[in-house]
Amino acid sequence: MRIITLQKEDFQDFKVGAFPYDPEHSAMGEFHHYPPQGYRGNWYSPIADYNLKGPMWLIIKEGNKKIMESQVMERTRPWAWNVLVTGEELWCNYTLEAQVKMLNTTMQGGLAFRYQNSRCFYAICFENQQLKAIKKSHTEEIELVTQSFNCDFNKWYHLKVVCHEAQFSTYVDGKLVFQFKDPTFSNGRIAICGNGPIGFTDVLVSCYDQDYKLLQKKSQELNKELEYERMKYPQPKLWKRINLKDFGTGRNVRIGDLTGSGIENILLAQCQKRIFKDRYGSISCLTAIDLAGNVIWQLGEPNPDNAFITADLPFQIVDVDLDGQNEVIVVMDFKLLILEGKTGKIKKSIDTPLSEEPLETLYSGVPFDRYAFNRVNIDCIRICNFTGKAKPTDILIKDRYSRIWVYDNQLHFLWKYHDGITGHFPLTKDINADGKEEMVVGYNLVNAQGNKIWTLPVASDHTDEIIVGPLDTEREEELIGIVSGDEGFMLCDLKGNLLVKALIGHAQRISAGNYRPSDKGYEIAVTTYWGSQGIIFIYNGKGELLFSFEPGTNGNLITPVDWTGTGQDLILLNGNVAKGGLIDGYGRQVVVFPNDGHPELCAEVVQFNGNQLDKIVLWDQFEMFIYTQDKNVESGQGYDPEKYPQYNGSNYRGEYSFSNK
Repeated sequence: MRIITLQKEDFQDFKVGAFPYDPEHSAMGEFHHYPPQGYRGNWYSPIADYNLKGPMWLIIKEGNKKIMESQVMERTRPWAWNVLVTGEELWCNYTLEAQVKMLNTTMQGGLAFRYQNSRCFYAICFENQQLKAIKKSHTEEIELVTQSFNCDFNKWYHLKVVCHEAQFSTYVDGKLVFQFKDPTFSNGRIAICGNGPIGFTDVLVSCYDQDYKLLQKKSQELNKELEYERMKYPQPKLWKRINLKDFGTGRNVRIGDLTGSGIENILLAQCQKRIFKDRYGSISCLTAIDLAGNVIWQLGEPNPDNAFITADLPFQIVDVDLDGQNEVIVVMDFKLLILEGKTGKIKKSIDTPLSEEPLETLYSGVPFDRYAFNRVNIDCIRICNFTGKAKPTDILIKDRYSRIWVYDNQLHFLWKYHDGITGHFPLTKDINADGKEEMVVGYNLVNAQGNKIWTLPVASDHTDEIIVGPLDTEREEELIGIVSGDEGFMLCDLKGNLLVKALIGHAQRISAGNYRPSDKGYEIAVTTYWGSQGIIFIYNGKGELLFSFEPGTNGNLITPVDWTGTGQDLILLNGNVAKGGLIDGYGRQVVVFPNDGHPELCAEVVQFNGNQLDKIVLWDQFEMFIYTQDKNVESGQGYDPEKYPQYNGSNYRGEYSFSNK
């Protein structure tokens, strides 16, 4: 039978040096599309870890050969393997082979196949004078076969695995070493694995002609299906293009009517990172512009070098005094300010609280074993309703992870909360229908007076995002969904009973919407970051996994988008043309951004000018593009779902879209 080459890689087209990576090993990819800069060929690294130092992979030259060599010496996150990935999800029956050199025979490395994501795959690995077949499935690493193998660190080995249905055969230097059967993963990409200094070259993926024909047929069917699905949806059309001059920013933008004209304006915050990394970020410039890019007012001095921070900044747009005109609530220079929306002039002001608590009572994020300032550096602002007014007007401020203070709309102090880990951005909602909101913060539910009601039995990490709503339509009560880093994705009821806990890696973002209209109720989307980044999981409202996939990008926002007004929500990933756009509840990229030079760094879903359909905003520190639908959506008239209010902007809010009907 004829053998077809699916992919061949000798790394000759790579320059000697580091395979592209984020040199800061930063959190930028949590909510920015922030791909590493440089030539990556057909490969990508799905691993993000702030514990790492330097590159994860290095291209070196040995004689006339180019070698891809792993640089990772330890697995600082035990379940995150250092992998470099290529290939196609549809690959099923194929042969994977490569030249492998174990530069340290006590460490682990080899070839991964039927790769689902960086937490789920098969691998053939050398380690401690053994050759192992491993099935990796999230926190489980099952050794399917282990055999002694006298591995020489001076020698290159030709490692090969033949995948046929559920049967796998492993060869070293042309000799069959062992075989095994396992039906778990039926198709998937390939990867090289280096949990230690290991070299790879001459990677080859091939299959028999008959398997290639089946692969082509399946690929054509899926492409035809995707084209059909895309025809159902409007595609993006550029509505506004705005030059951000020297006041541009990363994902710290608020949108609201500042002038009372009924038309939205844009508020952009730049920041200075003080003392240590992002621990004490503070707003250095606040710029209000209209949709033509004209500056309405500006506080501070703009500087493009102050565009980015991997945290929230404390500012919101809201009618806090209920006079019919929006104000800006902001913290600058250790002062909590209420500004007139039209002019930026100060209407009210108080100092931020003193930092008086002992260091040991403050959660992580305090470098140098002491708090930097006498006054608290505020991390974010939320507008709440603890006092039972007609609309939310109370002002919640918090530091990074530990303390919360609440004021009324006259800046009178109401209460303070300091009990456990706050996480990034609390959620408030009137859960018991008494006209006042309760607060879900960290792993706790807190009443409108700041007293804790219950705590979830969760031991570590902190909560990144929270949603509350009618997730399981078979239940009368609403549920709480949270993602809390290495504690994973959790569902609980309003009494604090933990219903679901899925250890899926570092769970970073969560959203809920009607992603599969043919199914009953709502679906929940979750994505990961630290460790195994960029895996997207779709659950039903009960927390049962429907499917997962790894698009190969970071900055996946998974925000629900009302794109057609039909009651179906699509999911915004990011602004990337090739792998971003809007997906449906089956992971299909049904709405694609045009290749028009738009920014890809930041993305947001917004309603403008009273239009019930969502628009997509894409920007970086230089420009902002706003997209609308390229055709009218007649069927969408009248559908207006409940979504996160724009007056509570945050990089750490769990997004939702619930029907009001």
